[in-house]
Amino acid sequence: MRKLSLIVFVLFNFALFGFSQEELTVEKIMKDPQWMGNFPSNVRWDDQGKSILFNYNPEGNPSDSLYKIAVNKSDKIEKVTLAEQRQFIPSFANSNKDQTKKVFVKDGEIILYEVATGKKTTLLHLGDRIGTPKFLANENRISFESNDNLYVMDVQTGKINRITNIKSGSKPSEKEGPKSNDRDDWLKEDNLELLQVIKEREDKKELSKAYREATAEKEAFAYYLGDKSATSLQLSPDERYATFNLITRADGKRTVVPDYTHASGYTTDINTRSKVGDEPMKVELALYDIENEKVTIIEVNQLTGIQDLPDYTKDYPDKTWEEKDRAVTVSSPIFSNDGKYAIVNIRSADNKDRWIAQLDLKTAELKVLDRQRDEAWIAGPGIGYAFGGGTLGWLPDNRHIYFQSEESGYSHLYILDITTGKKKALTSGRYEVFSPFISKDQKSWYLTTSEIHPGERHFYKMPLMGGKMEKLTSMTGNNDVSLSPDEKHIAILYSYSNKPWELYLKPNNAKEDAKQLTSGQSEEFKSYNWREPELVNFTAQDGASVPARLYKPSAEKSNGAAVIFVHGAGYLQNVHKWWSSYFREYMFHNLLTDLGYTVLDIDYRGSAGYGRDWRTGIYRHMGGKDLSDQVDGAKYLADNHGVDPERVGIYGGSYGGFITLMALFNAPESFKSGAALRSVTDWAHYNHGYTSNILNEPFNDPIAYKRSSPIYFAEGLKGNLLIAHGMIDTNVHFQDVVRLAQRLIELEKDNWEMAVYPVEDHGFVEPSSWTDEYKRILKLFNNTLLK
Repeated sequence: MRKLSLIVFVLFNFALFGFSQEELTVEKIMKDPQWMGNFPSNVRWDDQGKSILFNYNPEGNPSDSLYKIAVNKSDKIEKVTLAEQRQFIPSFANSNKDQTKKVFVKDGEIILYEVATGKKTTLLHLGDRIGTPKFLANENRISFESNDNLYVMDVQTGKINRITNIKSGSKPSEKEGPKSNDRDDWLKEDNLELLQVIKEREDKKELSKAYREATAEKEAFAYYLGDKSATSLQLSPDERYATFNLITRADGKRTVVPDYTHASGYTTDINTRSKVGDEPMKVELALYDIENEKVTIIEVNQLTGIQDLPDYTKDYPDKTWEEKDRAVTVSSPIFSNDGKYAIVNIRSADNKDRWIAQLDLKTAELKVLDRQRDEAWIAGPGIGYAFGGGTLGWLPDNRHIYFQSEESGYSHLYILDITTGKKKALTSGRYEVFSPFISKDQKSWYLTTSEIHPGERHFYKMPLMGGKMEKLTSMTGNNDVSLSPDEKHIAILYSYSNKPWELYLKPNNAKEDAKQLTSGQSEEFKSYNWREPELVNFTAQDGASVPARLYKPSAEKSNGAAVIFVHGAGYLQNVHKWWSSYFREYMFHNLLTDLGYTVLDIDYRGSAGYGRDWRTGIYRHMGGKDLSDQVDGAKYLADNHGVDPERVGIYGGSYGGFITLMALFNAPESFKSGAALRSVTDWAHYNHGYTSNILNEPFNDPIAYKRSSPIYFAEGLKGNLLIAHGMIDTNVHFQDVVRLAQRLIELEKDNWEMAVYPVEDHGFVEPSSWTDEYKRILKLFNNTLLK
């Protein structure tokens, strides 16, 4: 009898905690990731190009440290000492044109660094008030910012000139004095008529004031900011113009997240983000004409389509939409190398337009060079955001600009001649371009693309004006390349579907193979035969081909049940041939497959990696095509992989948690159970930057919010639901699931449960929390999907 009890106990643990023949368990998967081994990250080069630098942790310390591998001693990994680190040049240092010198600020000093010799020279010491030193067209002169003004230093003479005169507040003469009224004016006039001495004194004051004004020297020009603030000050390379952004901050209401486990023993409040629809801050561009002592605020009313209304307004025929210039953000200009020309990136606040415009420095007028309009929202690799960023700049001829655009449906690299307006695509096809940059000799491009496959990344070289691309990497998976400063070597952070990231090195040519420099997998991690998920496509109900990763058990182990995983972030790619950022989930899927489950991981509509139309497929209806892709995935498993359509579960975190809720509420016939982790339940309570792109604003487009928010569909719950959420989540607030819980209570639903994690934010940290959460998920599926 005792022997029988032991067998029952073992079988119970097998079902509940996931022991497989290889002893893969939830506890093992979810413990501190150091058990997996030690993997490099944040790869870069030293300034001499002699050593590769990277974060590493072979000693198992609480956090990574900086290590290096010398190119000529690639078999030796050395820890970088603190003394060595203090000598490193910061990544934000500004280089001169031929990249032989760099200038940067450290500890309140402007330091000049000569790359060839490693020599450092302190040019100026002013304390901690210096910022953004840059080489000018005359490379013996350097501009820098201090106390909201620009200065220029002559390196040879040491002379410093102040270039701008920008002051906070209002001009003294413009400050409002006490406001007069009819009563006070009458009293003063009556008093002066009655008292002659007082009137004479007042007359003398006026005469004295007039004399001082007539004989006074001209006051130095100053620009007063008023109630605004200045950011992003920069000087044109020819020193004739300065530009800066003027910021008018909005008074947005912030939300509060209570921390019930604060070390003090008291409940404390964490101030977090505002909610979607809050008034955004106003960002303007100012042009400072140094010679003529004039500041002009750049007008945007001539931008093509500045008053265009978005198409969604047609869904509200009873609402009056005001015809006016839309709010925009104008980025800091990018000057040509000679300083004669400048371009700006402009984004509309409603997210529908991105303009690239030339700023006429003499007239302060804008000329549109390129307009990208999207009735959903502007985004994609290399497109940038409101304040700039992304791929945008000048070719060496000071005539062509380069940028990325989704005009073709995929993000590609373009050049445009500002003198003729002629635009040319340097890349094209059903793939995307990532992080292009110009070679040191300024004759070629280096770029990463997904041309081979949406789930692969390779590094290429291409002629500057376009032409055949030479593929420089060959390993199947993701090749995240860091090019040495002399461009002779390529450091590659590489991974494959079932192999975590390792560091490789190869010469900068296509013919030679890469040499592996690190090997960080622990013996414990290597003892399990991690699966290589099969990349598949299935046909959605609207005819689209949907990519997915399939984990399939052997025929003898298959239990006929399936689990669909929904990745988070919405705009993220997880169907690929490299090591997933969802590594815990990947390992959990191996465990599920060991138990006989079939697992499907879908890059649903809205995911990254497949172009503009896939990215925007969720516009104005989250829980539309992104949900139907999950439903069609379940049907695909039933039709092709022996899965019982009555025994399909679904789970995911963040956006994946949101989809899980929508699946159980709106497609209960397809999913018997689901685990919604850190899930959005009402998009009107999420942040502005993310949500307004996809759903506009709740007071302008309530239709989009009501059909996209799970809380409105909670009455549809029929299957079994697990809700799990961190209580100090500052991204998707705990309030989201509290409100949903109350809704489920009012609907008298009793087939759900909630697990709360008092010390966790949006991304869990504690292994105990991860373990508890995934034991509950596994228990849910075992109890509801297995016969």
